Amino acid sequence: MADLLLDVKALTAGYGAVQVLRGLDLQIRAGEIVALLGSNGAGKSTFNNTLSGVVNATGGSVTFEGRAIARAPHTAIVDAGLIQVPEGRRVFPNLSVLENLELGAYRRGKANKKANLERVYRLFPRMQERLAQKAGTLSGGEQQMLAIGRGLMAEPKLLILDEPSLGLSPKLVEEMFAMIQQLNSEGLTILLVEQNVGQSLEIAHRAYVMEQGAIQFSGRPDELLANPALKRAYLGM
Repeated sequence: MADLLLDVKALTAGYGAVQVLRGLDLQIRAGEIVALLGSNGAGKSTFNNTLSGVVNATGGSVTFEGRAIARAPHTAIVDAGLIQVPEGRRVFPNLSVLENLELGAYRRGKANKKANLERVYRLFPRMQERLAQKAGTLSGGEQQMLAIGRGLMAEPKLLILDEPSLGLSPKLVEEMFAMIQQLNSEGLTILLVEQNVGQSLEIAHRAYVMEQGAIQFSGRPDELLANPALKRAYLGM
């Protein structure tokens, strides 16, 4: 597959004796939005952290742009352009908005920092209005904007968004998903890890349904939604 960006095969990982990922397979092609869906405890965040090098893989393979990264240092994975925006935003509360954004370019994107800042300001005008404000004083929605903006500063080739709609008002959720579509229309490949099934399937090109550390179903959103048993058992619809 010529445009295959990420290829995960039989991935296993966990914490000590506790195995969380159980032979997981997943592929992402350049230019896609791929949704990874599943309930709390399904192993989604462990998967994200294993891709990012925060959790060590115990088996299987991860290939990014043809390069094996399953056991690479997290710094090398960032350098390659695989960037995660973690669940819970995790901004640096005592640093300013500008300082948080600039930290996104610490390892990657330094040469184009000014242009990338302008891109973030275009996407999130409120960030430009609050450059000197401490990140910890922002609202939840603004902190999510800041976290995504910080990720964009690293010029990602693949951006992992872990629960970007968590804790947001319905209006902000709508804005968040529209922004994700906009980023994708500009050429960014996105792995969208969400519990918000309905809106994720509206914008995704393909989706995977995860349960107990393994992929149970995958396909186009229309294929998943056409399966009544899948909708009831795994999608809560």
